[in-house]
Amino acid sequence: MRLAVASLTLYLTALPWDAYAFHASRPFVANPNHGMTSSSGVQPRTSVEMATVEEATVVEPKSRSTDPGDRDILVRAARGEAVERTPVWLMRQAGRYMAAFREYSTKYPFRQRSETPEMATELSLQCHRAYGMDGIIMFSDILTPLPTLGIDFDVIKGVGPVISTEVRTEEDVANLADAESVDFDEKLPFIREILGTLSKEAEDANTSLIGFVGAPFTLAAYTIEGKSSKACLPTKKMMMADEVGESKAMSQFLDKLATMIGNYGIHQIECGAQVVQVFESWAHQLSPAWFEKFAKPAAQKAIKIIKEKYPDVPVIYFANGGSSYLELQRDMGSDMIAVDWSVDMAKAREILGEDIPISGNIDPTILFGTKEQIEQAVRDCIDKAGGPGKHLLNLGHGVMQGTPEEAVGWLVDECKRYKGKDA
Repeated sequence: MRLAVASLTLYLTALPWDAYAFHASRPFVANPNHGMTSSSGVQPRTSVEMATVEEATVVEPKSRSTDPGDRDILVRAARGEAVERTPVWLMRQAGRYMAAFREYSTKYPFRQRSETPEMATELSLQCHRAYGMDGIIMFSDILTPLPTLGIDFDVIKGVGPVISTEVRTEEDVANLADAESVDFDEKLPFIREILGTLSKEAEDANTSLIGFVGAPFTLAAYTIEGKSSKACLPTKKMMMADEVGESKAMSQFLDKLATMIGNYGIHQIECGAQVVQVFESWAHQLSPAWFEKFAKPAAQKAIKIIKEKYPDVPVIYFANGGSSYLELQRDMGSDMIAVDWSVDMAKAREILGEDIPISGNIDPTILFGTKEQIEQAVRDCIDKAGGPGKHLLNLGHGVMQGTPEEAVGWLVDECKRYKGKDA
């Protein structure tokens, strides 16, 4: 069994949070009284008097990899190098499909979980302990850096992200903070602590550490809409106004976000991230023409900022819903293109060309199938990408809530096992 259930009651003396050293072998138990403030995120950390978790789920760790190549196999693959086997990690691998994750998500608000270093670190590590992916990704959100510009947000259970700061006009954009001068250690102090701890854990586990950022268009659209949106009509009206010269608010907002996001990616690298993935989560809202006019230049600017400072750190670009214009993504400036599940991997490889490293793209719903179906999907994806060691395996979207936990293990294990159809 991958999971063992234990009843834990921890009595902690009145020591500061920092007095409790975190280790992967000892899951963190959060202070249930550690609350939130709406304006600045997590409250200042105070003493921990007592924490009780009934029936806490403890994940039995997989054996630490002893192959020295596993430490950076994901990094090397993201750079486009041919590697000894196909590495694997999964978008949303730290998620609610895991019972251990739900011990936290059902009790603590999202921002408390993602901005409390001990809790975010634990949530980042649970899946790696259980399944041994080739990378640990920081548990966070693409919206996390928005407050550095003065854009406030929260994540409401059952609703999703809600952004209260209105950005619709050139004046609104001008009133945001200067993107060039953001001090991420001051505004987001928890990021350095989370990534610093995860960097040590990744080294101990002989694996890589993945950081991530949201692409400018996606963050702009989220802000303009104020929440998830089916049609993105206010955003598209701003793009149309920009096209005819009525208002340059959209272009100005994208440019400001691109600067902030690029610098945020740099900050994550300086805190320990070895790879950075850029998520264009709302690419499905864009026509090819609007992607090329608005989203693409802004994403290119953010990626260029990162690559100019750290040319050896691979950057992956993922446009969810952008498979209809893959040909426009060849020159993003990233080291690798991740593709969603709606395009056949062989076709994606053909469109991008052999010289563009590729990641993806198993349909997440396959994880609700049988062991045999999951293993076959892994083999098919690897073969269509060029064979073992020729791409970075991932889903074509995130792991879905309700996914059987053992299915994730089957996928990861088969990817690591598969030597090719002729082996």
